[in-house]
Amino acid sequence: MWESDSSINLSVLDEDSRKFANIHAKYLALLSNSRVSLKNLEMQYAELRRDKWLYYNGKMTQAEMLARNWKYDPFNGMSKPLKGDLDLFYNADYDIQKLQSKMEYVKILNQALEEILDTLRWRHNAIKNIIDFNKFTAGN
Repeated sequence: MWESDSSINLSVLDEDSRKFANIHAKYLALLSNSRVSLKNLEMQYAELRRDKWLYYNGKMTQAEMLARNWKYDPFNGMSKPLKGDLDLFYNADYDIQKLQSKMEYVKILNQALEEILDTLRWRHNAIKNIIDFNKFTAGN
């Protein structure tokens, strides 16, 4: 979308200037929705991290594990690791990694949308510079 929205049609600068507000509103809405999505993912992550803590610390019932389709033995027959080593299991956990990947994608999307909005804030200057350059080259 940004590829087409970012172009400035030199033959109708007044029209491009007028539609600036609509384009700005469009990307502001996208950023707002993306920020809400990130907040929802962060809440899901907190819940998942809590559930995985229960799971890896042996505090989750077998029924809860079955409901989540998690293996009954998180350590595959090994003895339970030391408390300080549990982070290795959290970091390598597929469910946690999948949610972290989604969160990272939305963070990158937020950054891109913020950059687009910053560019749009200065669009009027770009149009003014084009008009000034056209006046200069026309001899005015």
